[in-house]
Amino acid sequence: MTTALYIRVSTAEQNAELQRRELAAYAARRGLTVLETFEDVASGADRDRPALRRLLDACRRGRFDCVLVWSLDRFGRSPIELYNNVDLLEREKVRLIAVKSHLEFDRDNPTSRIQMVVLAEVANIERTMIRERVKSGLNRYRQDTDAGKVGKTVHSRSGRDLPAHRPVKILDLSKIHKLREDGLAVAAIAERLGVSEATVWRRIRVREAFPPCPRPAPGQG
Repeated sequence: MTTALYIRVSTAEQNAELQRRELAAYAARRGLTVLETFEDVASGADRDRPALRRLLDACRRGRFDCVLVWSLDRFGRSPIELYNNVDLLEREKVRLIAVKSHLEFDRDNPTSRIQMVVLAEVANIERTMIRERVKSGLNRYRQDTDAGKVGKTVHSRSGRDLPAHRPVKILDLSKIHKLREDGLAVAAIAERLGVSEATVWRRIRVREAFPPCPRPAPGQG
């Protein structure tokens, strides 16, 4: 069974040798063929895990049958991310084994299905908590906006201090095509309408790919 090892340590000072040695020994005991080791140095709050991304991409391409990790917390920084990563492996029919936790995720294993149900519920609880925190934060920000505090004593995380619930800008597509027919450049159209040049180009290409049907002359069809 072709296998990948995934190792993560929180800081550069931590030694990954323990994980590497234990995972290699486990693979040898199970008769697994280790093709590659992926290693990240990232804390639990760090979103950038290039080695993990490469591993998941390789699993999508069908390169591995099995992935070994030291423990589940090495494979996801939150219950949501962990569930999504495990679910991806299951969909690709890649077995995940957490050596230290003695957990094995395999879609053909009934015990694994129960574990996935539990993990999915934990992830769902976390999603609910995140939504509640976001809702609470928006309500507080809206109150601060109404009280005139935003931009003075209160600042948004982005630093732009935009008002809460700004009205959605509705783009009149006919204006893009009319200005284009009038000979305006894409940059000028974008500046006049207050949108990006990419948006203008996208609308123009859609119009070129799907031109409007000509209207019949009066008295016809």
